[in-house]
Amino acid sequence: MARLRCAILDDYQRVALAMADWPSLDSAVEVTTLHDRLATEDDAVAALGTCDIVVAMRERTAFRASLLARLPRLRLLVTTGMRNAAIDVPAAIARSITVCGTASRTEPPTELTWALILALARHLVPEQMAFRTGGPWQSTVGSDLQGRRLGLLGLGKIGQRVARVGLAFEMEVVAWSQNLTLERAVAAGVRLAASKAELLETSDIVSIHLVLSSRTRGLLGREDLMRMRRTAYLINTSRGPIVDEAALIEALHAGWIAAAGLDVFDEEPVPLDSPFRTLPNVLGTPHLGYVSQANYQGYYREALEDIHAYLAGAPIRVIDR
Repeated sequence: MARLRCAILDDYQRVALAMADWPSLDSAVEVTTLHDRLATEDDAVAALGTCDIVVAMRERTAFRASLLARLPRLRLLVTTGMRNAAIDVPAAIARSITVCGTASRTEPPTELTWALILALARHLVPEQMAFRTGGPWQSTVGSDLQGRRLGLLGLGKIGQRVARVGLAFEMEVVAWSQNLTLERAVAAGVRLAASKAELLETSDIVSIHLVLSSRTRGLLGREDLMRMRRTAYLINTSRGPIVDEAALIEALHAGWIAAAGLDVFDEEPVPLDSPFRTLPNVLGTPHLGYVSQANYQGYYREALEDIHAYLAGAPIRVIDR
């Protein structure tokens, strides 16, 4: 009997095969890895048309209904994480494609959030570049965190971790979201902001920790960014479309805010001609929030478990909506 075919997508760092015991599938499944982004639907069809199983990395590749209809052999679609807005789950179910997920750790995006905050506050990138090129020895004055206000848009698992670090730095931490209650804020040791406007107007650092949904898409628009302090930093390690990208570029150009630390964007990879690549007050990273050794090991180990369970006729971690 011919082996099934499985493709592991978007293995940019070429590490997927070392992260789990993929040879355990050898008798039943032929596993291949794809290292480059599938930029178009036609590219995806050409690469995946003969695959029975696909392992997708987060939301790097969109599996819309139109693509699923062009993958007649696909029977199992595994995504890293238990939520993937790039997969049309109802369309998959309608085509008898099982969608499964994996756990995702909250520590890596928390740590990257603080890497961005600290790098901006202490001007690490320009100072490091001056150090390497023989530029001025000390040309900036860093911003202190102690005593400053950290405003969190979202206080879920990641937001709570970010809050704890802020409190350890002796910052005043406030939070707001559409569903956040006083009880949850108090339990996390932070103050509930009276409104989104109050949080934006009074915070020295605003950090976003929300799930992208119809309610949060475009949550920060032009008027919101104009409310922020001109000395404030905006940090986004959640999802790009939560912030109106055109408005953010305008805000950075006009100096409505001091700087932005951005790990997520509307389009990824970011186009080469994007202003985000050249604005001097942007510290940008290529969506590294979840890219860590422990997270990758968990992703691929559980993706392999999902495949074994599916082959045994008892799928686990099924995503049905």
